[in-house]
Amino acid sequence: MSAPLSARIAAMAEAPPRAEVAGFARMLAEEAGASAVLFYGSNLRSGSLEGVLDFYLLLPGPQRERIWPRVSYREWTCGGIVLRAKIAALSLEQFARAASGRSRDTTIWARFVQPSALVWAADEPARRAALAALAEAAQTAARLAAALGPAQGSAQDYWRALFRATYQAEFRIEQPGREDSILVANESHFDGLLPLAWEAQGLEFKREGELLRPHLPKPERERLLRWWHWRRRAGKPLNILRLAKATATFEGAAAYGAWKLERHTGLALEVTPFRAKHPLLAMPGAAWELWRAKRKHRRGQRR
Repeated sequence: MSAPLSARIAAMAEAPPRAEVAGFARMLAEEAGASAVLFYGSNLRSGSLEGVLDFYLLLPGPQRERIWPRVSYREWTCGGIVLRAKIAALSLEQFARAASGRSRDTTIWARFVQPSALVWAADEPARRAALAALAEAAQTAARLAAALGPAQGSAQDYWRALFRATYQAEFRIEQPGREDSILVANESHFDGLLPLAWEAQGLEFKREGELLRPHLPKPERERLLRWWHWRRRAGKPLNILRLAKATATFEGAAAYGAWKLERHTGLALEVTPFRAKHPLLAMPGAAWELWRAKRKHRRGQRR
């Protein structure tokens, strides 16, 4: 791993988080026996505690589940403020493998070349392993960007080509131009990252002002495009499998759904013990209660 890229990743990932975020991460990590915790998403960029905080719990030992990550939802009151978090959990070993492009997954390196924060680590080896995985994610993404992007262009041109391709490969509904909003919102993060990631893996390139020209021999470009072809084909089926698994195993799904419902409609739905334990079985009853509440609300508006 090149020293400049490692230093850049560490500086970005180890910026001190808000105390509330650090406290929440520590609590989740200690409960799960995690090796490290990553914080990412819009709340990282904005510094806001509203909405849902996004955490990745990286666990010790080998990956136990074939379809990962395991997803859960938690609420925690800190200083009189209710914090909400969506938590994805997988092994640090599997995270590193996916970040380096050694699995069929596209979500890890495409997501974690974007800003993230290492908000908790169990010890120095775990810290180093997590930061090394983030650096691998940057290299994997940059390598594919060189193959997908133009023969010559700005760094933004290459990142745009990468994010456009990865969004199309995943089972996600994104507005056209989503790749541009990522680059605009995270301009300082991406500034200078692409050349560092290319240098770290020995990918030669020329620089003329803002323009970059990677030197990718034809056989290497074709190899990278074949590598991407199989991952692109697997992207949507893998995401569908993960969504199907999350439907049955999402811990705290009832509380998460009730919070989302109240946030978007203003209608509160009680999370009973049965609904918390059996969210799918409870859906018809919850839908009936919601329909009654909406009907009552409409009647009140007519009076």
